Amino acid sequence: MSVNLSTKYLGLSLKNPLVVAACPLSGKVDMLARLEEAGAAAAVLPSLFEEQIEHEAAELTKVHEFGTESFAEALTYFPEPQDYRTGPEEYLETLEKAKKTVKFPIIASLNGTSRGGWIRYAKMMQEAGADALELNIYYVATDPTTGAAEVETQYLDLVAAVKQSISIPLAVKIGPYFSAMANMARRLVEAGADGLVLFNRFLQPDIDLDTLETTPQLEFSSPSELLKPLRWVAILHGRINCSLAITSGIHDAAGMIKAILAGADVGMVASVLYEEGLEQINSILVEMEDWMEEKQYESVAQMQGSMSQENCPDPEAFARGNYMKTLTSFTGRPI
Repeated sequence: MSVNLSTKYLGLSLKNPLVVAACPLSGKVDMLARLEEAGAAAAVLPSLFEEQIEHEAAELTKVHEFGTESFAEALTYFPEPQDYRTGPEEYLETLEKAKKTVKFPIIASLNGTSRGGWIRYAKMMQEAGADALELNIYYVATDPTTGAAEVETQYLDLVAAVKQSISIPLAVKIGPYFSAMANMARRLVEAGADGLVLFNRFLQPDIDLDTLETTPQLEFSSPSELLKPLRWVAILHGRINCSLAITSGIHDAAGMIKAILAGADVGMVASVLYEEGLEQINSILVEMEDWMEEKQYESVAQMQGSMSQENCPDPEAFARGNYMKTLTSFTGRPI
């Protein structure tokens, strides 16, 4: 029996549910071609950061206006802004080249927290050929005077503003730290999100004991990180009208299968490609096919969401009931 691995994500038809998450690998045109050849169905480009756009725009302004108080003709010393090479422009050029090189869908990515003029880049990404846009919202509410409602409103306003500027599908990548996650997911969809990507990995700073400075700390994801997005995708499937993607903890075919059973349209991978190489893409897909044949699933569509909270024989497993069961069944190791 042959199985059909095709799926739909953000309205895009994909040959299988394996998508390469935003990471440095997907930021190079030649590597995108290799990812496509290895079997990936789509790729998300690395994020273009709000701070990067604002910083480079400010630096360009300073360079362009330097000396104008002294000589009237000073503005002609430097190139016009549209001719000046900046990070955002290079990002758009990479996107354009990628669309001419590969056939699978390319999803652009914006990382920001505020509603501002920088969202015009969303439209520019669309014009450069992006098939969809992933809005990666990374915001840590550190101000004690900022309440939850204010934070949520900031998210919703940002999603609405970006959605208004584009006509291509919009996915929103968020973290899990909302007190009412299901309600927030519904409101994000109402604000314009065509899909939700669960979850953003909030990278934590470390402290260097020698220099007494904070240092960035980046670690690859582990398979155990799959449990949190798996739970929430299972809860949300069938209850909100949007695409769902899992992007944390998928390292093998088992992780991808679980993501689909919970209700995800796609599973996104990155860390495992650094650890195991691009051949892991084919391994995941082949092993997934073998498992589906063994369990007599004919297609991804048939198995999708069959283990969601809506369809699971034990829906309490995704709610508080499982908390008590887990604790009372744990005996630990002998001490």
